[in-house]
Amino acid sequence: MITYRAAYKYCDDGVHAEVLDFPGAISCGQSIEQARENLAGALVDMAETQLQCGAALPVPDTSATDTESDVEEPIHLLLTASSRVNIVPEPVGP
Repeated sequence: MITYRAAYKYCDDGVHAEVLDFPGAISCGQSIEQARENLAGALVDMAETQLQCGAALPVPDTSATDTESDVEEPIHLLLTASSRVNIVPEPVGP
């Protein structure tokens, strides 16, 4: 499990959410609960994309902060390994 820092800011039309120490992990929601759920999905998507591209995940920065956020809290990334097997038909014939 890797722990990053999440920040939430209340806006007129909902809640803006971002992972402060994982660039590109940004989302929003109508409520903070929805923003948390959406941000968790964005973090997983960003992490999987980084790994599929052969890039390292950002190192968590426990001192990351945003003075304009209304709420800051840890967000945990838990990736599990899975294997995928593609069965490709072998050509038949000479």
